[in-house]
Amino acid sequence: MNKFTTGYFFLSLLFLSCASSKPTQDNAAIDVQKIWDAGNHNAFTDLIRYNNAFYCTFREGSAHVQGWDGKARVIKSTDGKNWSSVALFSIAARDIRDPKISITPDNRLMILMDVEANDKGKVTSRKPYVSFAGTDDKFSEPKESEVDKSIASWSDWVWRVAWYNGTGYSVNYQPNGFYLLKTTDGSRFEKVTKLDVTGYPNESTIRFDKNGKAYFLIRREAEDKKGLLAVSDPPYQNWTYHYLDQRLGGPNFIFLDDKTLVIGSRLYPSEEIAGEGNKRHQSAVFVTDLNGKIKKTIVLPSGGDTSYPGMVVYDNMLWYSYYSSHEGKTSIYFAKIPLKQLK
Repeated sequence: MNKFTTGYFFLSLLFLSCASSKPTQDNAAIDVQKIWDAGNHNAFTDLIRYNNAFYCTFREGSAHVQGWDGKARVIKSTDGKNWSSVALFSIAARDIRDPKISITPDNRLMILMDVEANDKGKVTSRKPYVSFAGTDDKFSEPKESEVDKSIASWSDWVWRVAWYNGTGYSVNYQPNGFYLLKTTDGSRFEKVTKLDVTGYPNESTIRFDKNGKAYFLIRREAEDKKGLLAVSDPPYQNWTYHYLDQRLGGPNFIFLDDKTLVIGSRLYPSEEIAGEGNKRHQSAVFVTDLNGKIKKTIVLPSGGDTSYPGMVVYDNMLWYSYYSSHEGKTSIYFAKIPLKQLK
């Protein structure tokens, strides 16, 4: 496989105080590496550790949107420095978007991706597709997954699966509905419940604590646009909602400990700036309590078209993939953040 790597560059962490608008400088440094820029537009990452290696997946296309030629790339590294391509998915006359990676209960990698058709620049269908691989890195051809017929529509965007006790959970966001789904095999998704969320909810990540309580981090693109953290005990029918002080873009998160979440997202400095386009956007890590109250913000080297992180905790580090256009071309980056910086 051809390898593409660039040298490390070292930048200090910038901490934005939640109680003050004045930034403070931290003396500890993090490692940031550009790991891929082969496509014209490289974006929308996810990350996992499997069989003693990191796997990062993302989209390659001609543009962020209205680049109707999107492909899904999977790259692999044993050390987080040297990466090689192990898969590239493409479907004729279709745009592949937002590939997300997980490990199934039978210990296979699963790539969940959105596959779109369009007619003269207008999207005419969105369907979830999946591909699987074992430890040999031989991924299957993507196949369409079935969405519960009681809610299936022309636009079923199933976004990131998280597994708990043998069941995978995900969101299906449609123009007129926002549903929690479940699956046992990635090939069929069943409705769990419809969530009562306003403000055009869309990209969302669900995680589970050690007791099975579900935490659902939700992007909203209308009304006040604030991010939302929904929480529910099994069987995940009744939800409590906590509004964040921050707008979200491409959200992901993990549990740092029993009382702390680490959220990765696009940073919108203000609604006024966000309204000007994405010139001032950055990628950031938010350290929060279990209600989404932000205690610390770490801004990563980034700017412009950026966000959509993958996150793995390994060897006392937060390993963090994201994309950014701050150096010109939209490229994939990989950061190592010591866990002690998140305390």
